[in-house]
Amino acid sequence: MNGSFSRTWSKLTESMLFLPTAALLLILIADFFLIPGFFNIEIKQGHLYGSLIDILLHGSPTMILAMGMTLVIATGGVDLSVGAIIAISSSVAAIMINPTIVGMNLTDPRLFINNPQYTWAPLWLVFVVPLVIATLCGLWNGMLVSYWRIQPMVATLVLMIAGRGIAQLITNAIQIIIFNDTFAFIGNGYYLFPFSLYVAAVVFVGAWLLTRRTSIGLFVESVGINYRSSFYSGINERRVKLFAYAFCGFCAGIAGLIIASNIRTSDANQIGMYTELDAILAVVIGGTLLGAGGRFSLMGSAIGALVLQATLTSMLSFGVPASAITAVKALVVVVVILLYAEQTQTFLRGVGKVSLRQEATR
Repeated sequence: MNGSFSRTWSKLTESMLFLPTAALLLILIADFFLIPGFFNIEIKQGHLYGSLIDILLHGSPTMILAMGMTLVIATGGVDLSVGAIIAISSSVAAIMINPTIVGMNLTDPRLFINNPQYTWAPLWLVFVVPLVIATLCGLWNGMLVSYWRIQPMVATLVLMIAGRGIAQLITNAIQIIIFNDTFAFIGNGYYLFPFSLYVAAVVFVGAWLLTRRTSIGLFVESVGINYRSSFYSGINERRVKLFAYAFCGFCAGIAGLIIASNIRTSDANQIGMYTELDAILAVVIGGTLLGAGGRFSLMGSAIGALVLQATLTSMLSFGVPASAITAVKALVVVVVILLYAEQTQTFLRGVGKVSLRQEATR
């Protein structure tokens, strides 16, 4: 019995999903005992409501960001510009819905206030154009990293700083209120579960099929481990990195549309602020090593995003002020660093080995 347990424990601790899943379970167990009604779920007007649903709703953008960031980090890079890309994509969408609101020549407010379906451009373009622009932003980052050989942190820092300025130029630094109900549905709508969760699921399945049912995932891991060896093996490491950053930009564009539709406005100065740090932390919690590249886990990154959102929701339920949430995230970072330290990993593996030795001596 002990030997079977030890072997099972060794397999569990070697899995990339072990630590993020354990962290999420510990948070939920603490919520169960410390926060009354945290697990209560109600159905109102055919929709599910409750703290657990809030975690899924507000964690969806981070999960989507984490899908793109996972591939970038797996290549040995990092993308600090996803927050700025979110601001750009949301600003483009808002300006396409009502471009006449920018500047002093404001259109008659009754035109769009009394029309919940008002949009200047066709709605399909409102979704497609921001995603194309976000992907181009990712391609720009990929060009700097893969072809110009600029350090990823420095290369993406350029767009991180300039991106918000570009977003403010697009909207003339005006917060555009979005009245279109169809656009707002992707961030606020429900089909039993939040609609944004279905979007995140589609992105996850697409990324998983792309990386686990084609050779792209193997190329990404190979480039992350040693891009020179990959080159001599016949892998075009530049194109692999270019794809990773482009996909990361695409994911940021989707997250930008969801966030803008959720708050029904485009605030180029604040929207997407610090989301790049959340995405990076979610990926690291998921087991993908920052700066090292190589093995990655999309599911681990998705669980890591839920860990962050569960922590935030729990803190708010405890009554922790919003101004102190950043300090809580810093504590999470410290815990993650300790959990993924080599000493901790060795200790966890050693627990199973000790049990195996004890079983063998009996």
